[in-house]
Amino acid sequence: MHIMKTDPKSKSTKKTRAAKRLTKTLGESKQVKNLIAESAEDLSVVNTVLNQELGNQDSLPEVEEALEKNEAIEDKVQEASEKLSVVNQALEHEVEERHVLEHRLAVAQQQEEAARHAAFHDPLTGLPNRLLFDDRLEHGLEQAKRHSRALAVMFVDLDEFKTINDSYGHDVGDAVLKMIADRLKENARGDDTVSRHGGDEFLYLLMEIGDEADITMIVEKISKAIHAPCDISVGTRSVSLPVHASIGIALFPKDGTTAEMLIQSADRAMYRAKRENSGYAFAK
Repeated sequence: MHIMKTDPKSKSTKKTRAAKRLTKTLGESKQVKNLIAESAEDLSVVNTVLNQELGNQDSLPEVEEALEKNEAIEDKVQEASEKLSVVNQALEHEVEERHVLEHRLAVAQQQEEAARHAAFHDPLTGLPNRLLFDDRLEHGLEQAKRHSRALAVMFVDLDEFKTINDSYGHDVGDAVLKMIADRLKENARGDDTVSRHGGDEFLYLLMEIGDEADITMIVEKISKAIHAPCDISVGTRSVSLPVHASIGIALFPKDGTTAEMLIQSADRAMYRAKRENSGYAFAK
């Protein structure tokens, strides 16, 4: 089954937008509250002045009635301001809860991404692990069969790597593996996949390839990148180590029509390249 890519940020984006809308609504509600409060205060001042003026002279019944209505309006405006204040407090609480939930969601998504990455990637080099490589190879085979395309699987083994571990220690050995992994990634094309098979072995999936001459150019470019000295600094130790590799190449459909057949064919070709000290060899 092909491992589908998901977008863990899509739901978070929608919730973030909702929270922003809620925050905006709260801000607008506060502005309305302030306006109502100012209106209530202005009415109170006007009513006070009118009461003072009417107290100093005889007033008509219509004027007194208008004043009473004005005071009633003042009371309603004040009541509206108080009720709106309660609503704003509830909105503020809702916004705070949204922020807390968004933070928890972001943490959960980060943990999910980290767990997903760990499930499908090598912890030392960060390269896809064998599980993810097999999935991509199976998917690549489906596409190749459907569209009558060719693809290649390369088995890369570092020569005499045990000597590096024995002579300089595993810290230096691990640093070399990470450096070689970076070089392989840098030389991979967009649709290709580089995987750590285990130990000092790597698998390389080449999608939509041409003939053997084209593959040879790619393999020689990869070999050149691997063979560049590895300048390693671990603690107080700095060493420059030459690294060489043996590469076996298997082609679909000539050397196998399944993932297992192609990997086995590439593995056998790699051992032949190692025996013959030829650097690389195509499966026979």
